[in-house]
Amino acid sequence: MAYIGLKRTWVRWTTWEYLPMWVSNLPVAGFYLWFAMRARHPLFFSAANPAIPLGGAMGESKFDILQRLPGTVLPKMALAKAGMPFEEVLLALKSNGLSYPLIAKPDVGERGFLVKKITSEAALKEHLSRYPVDFILQEWIDLPLEASVLFTLFPGHPSRFEVTSVCVKEFLQVTGDGQRSLRELILNDPRAAFQLERLEAEYPERMMETPAAGQAVRLGAIGNHCLGTKFVNGNHLIDKSLRHSFEQICRQIDGIHYGRFDLKCADVEALRNGHIKVMELNGVLGEPAHVYDPSVGALRAYREFWRHWRLIFEVSQANRKRGIGVATLREGREQVRQYFAYKKQLE
Repeated sequence: MAYIGLKRTWVRWTTWEYLPMWVSNLPVAGFYLWFAMRARHPLFFSAANPAIPLGGAMGESKFDILQRLPGTVLPKMALAKAGMPFEEVLLALKSNGLSYPLIAKPDVGERGFLVKKITSEAALKEHLSRYPVDFILQEWIDLPLEASVLFTLFPGHPSRFEVTSVCVKEFLQVTGDGQRSLRELILNDPRAAFQLERLEAEYPERMMETPAAGQAVRLGAIGNHCLGTKFVNGNHLIDKSLRHSFEQICRQIDGIHYGRFDLKCADVEALRNGHIKVMELNGVLGEPAHVYDPSVGALRAYREFWRHWRLIFEVSQANRKRGIGVATLREGREQVRQYFAYKKQLE
């Protein structure tokens, strides 16, 4: 185990996609400061998405954002408010046509924190009673392709729209050889090894199973990088058809000019044609997720971060010229205060 621990530490500090956030984001903080100085306001980014508090930088309601999307791309969902009697939760599920399995996610989310696939009424009751915050309850979308698509809709330019990042997600899995246990297979896979403690807690009864030779064992249902999902650069999929399809969707969303859809669809053609189900729409801190592809590397990733902060700056400045204000420092402090109070609740 000591060897495994040293190996994971080495990978974490020498591989771009695994660097601790406070390390990898240091140059990005510099990019932000440069554009904040150019805009002469530390909260300049809030003008990019006037429909979202702080433009989607912190503490926004994911449910409120989703309500702005056209119904054709939305899954069935309901909001379980903190402290809501469980009988009312069940009524909300019924009235919105929801059944098990479903996904429960905090209304104020962060990198997949507390997102869970729920398969029964008892599991839902336990999950909601354990965490005293608002939860989005969303239908389980059984579609094979999960992706993120980042867009920029330039205000005041009716023909200017860009899709700047497509990320395709590959779920964590290992392949059996008919000899080693699932635990041994996990330890032998660099990506899966980072998830060992979590997987042992979630699937303790499976760790000593021996998968057959060639058998693929999927190790999760949630497509988050922090849960071991591999992010693959899908920018080669950006073409005229994809841009047109997403522009039609984005022009129906009032007050959001920069954002990233996290979505599911049947296949690449469905993605290109906009036949999607959107699980979440992130604002200004929706990163170009394709940069976490292992083949991208730090240098190219930082070029992409710079490019996208420049886009946020351009959109924000364009909106300010159209009379849209920037959040005040007082509003920013209050949003931050509420966010950390929320985080304390979860502790």
